[in-house]
Amino acid sequence: MFDALTDRFEGIFRGLRGRGRLGEAEVDEVLREIRLALLEADVNFKVVRGLVARIRERCVGAELHEALNPAQQVIDIVHQELIATLGGETIRITFAPKPPTVVLMAGLQGSGKTTNSAKLARWFKQQGRNPLLVGADLQRPAAIEQLRTLGRQIDVPVVSKDLTSIGGEGGDPVEVARRSLEEARRLGRDVVIVDTAGRLSIDAELMDQVRRIAEVTSPHYTFLVVDAMTGQGAVTTAENFHAALALDGVILTKLDGDARGGAALSVKEVVGKPIAFAPTGEKLADFDLFHPDRLAGRILGMGDVLTLIDRAKEAFDEDEAEAAAAKLLEGQFTFEDFLEQMQQVKKMGPLGGLIGMLPGVPKELRNTEIDDKELGRVEAIIHSMTLEERRHPDLIDGSRRSRIAAGSGTDPSEVNALLQQFREMQKMMKRFGATPGKRKGKKGKKGGRVTPKGRPMVSAPGLGRTELKLPGLN
Repeated sequence: MFDALTDRFEGIFRGLRGRGRLGEAEVDEVLREIRLALLEADVNFKVVRGLVARIRERCVGAELHEALNPAQQVIDIVHQELIATLGGETIRITFAPKPPTVVLMAGLQGSGKTTNSAKLARWFKQQGRNPLLVGADLQRPAAIEQLRTLGRQIDVPVVSKDLTSIGGEGGDPVEVARRSLEEARRLGRDVVIVDTAGRLSIDAELMDQVRRIAEVTSPHYTFLVVDAMTGQGAVTTAENFHAALALDGVILTKLDGDARGGAALSVKEVVGKPIAFAPTGEKLADFDLFHPDRLAGRILGMGDVLTLIDRAKEAFDEDEAEAAAAKLLEGQFTFEDFLEQMQQVKKMGPLGGLIGMLPGVPKELRNTEIDDKELGRVEAIIHSMTLEERRHPDLIDGSRRSRIAAGSGTDPSEVNALLQQFREMQKMMKRFGATPGKRKGKKGKKGGRVTPKGRPMVSAPGLGRTELKLPGLN
């Protein structure tokens, strides 16, 4: 979403680095470029005006840090002010001393409210909580069924119109919400997530219903789900809901889309409430707290290593990663191990998104469209091998290559290329593992046996940080 803004900032800072000093005129010239970049990214004009004013105040007449040149000083100030504009700190979720903790989900129809209610329930489960989902959108029967389907996927119970005294297609969502608290206590659930009804646009009936649900449930957190793809419309929606509900935070969806991203930079200053969560994918696992400092770093082309590490920790089993690292360094890494590592890397998300999180990645590579289907071709080749061939690739001769290619729908030359690159990787890693002083194993043996504890195999072939090249991605 922020690729265009990142490119503009990189161009601005590239010009800055060639200057020996920055006077008031030079600062104004830089700020003019920053103002244009932010406005083109659909950032609210009031937010742009305030952000540029703060940057100018800190840049003009400021004493330069002796360890930084003028360009680095400006970049540092812009980074800090972007973090402040995005909310400053990550929101802290606390729990009610007397359960249940109630979370009210509001938003317009189509914003992803029901899906994100389930994502939030899964997130609470990861925090060791026992959530209950409440379907209070009784006007749209499909919403209740969708919530039940999602609830089954994450093993979280869902209650809805079965709690109301009115049967059939009708029902009172306010009564459902009120009785859900009693049901949560009966079931021993300590978090209640209420999915309310939405509309195509804000109207009096919608606001009245959400207000009454808030009155009977006294939510500890009220989150508004807004679609980042709607641009400044997302900010307007947040303003209107906040006037009626007193929001605690915003869940900004579709930040991985191709919109310009101005809503993310505008919500906090315009509405006065932080972005709490910013899911970047459609899967239920694609959900976590929003970190202003990480997004600011990505916007300025600094990468997002912390999020990359978090995803790796979630996708990789620590013991399995250490065992795979030991086998890799000893030259015993097989196609079976490679297949397992590649599948774990895929759990971390699309390769294009992972590359964008790495600092210092050239613009050309960051903006390259990487088709994850190419990894599927490599998987197909490995799956077409017999168990013995995966463990002992040297057994694969010309006739076996033809059979593997036919079974995987690829060309024998692709199979041959993968085998050759895999052998080169094995030789390289074996030499690396045998080099004195390079690695130390758990028992201190020469050559080393494992990577440092807790360092997942992100540098395995699937991410291309070894000599191995994948067919179709070279």
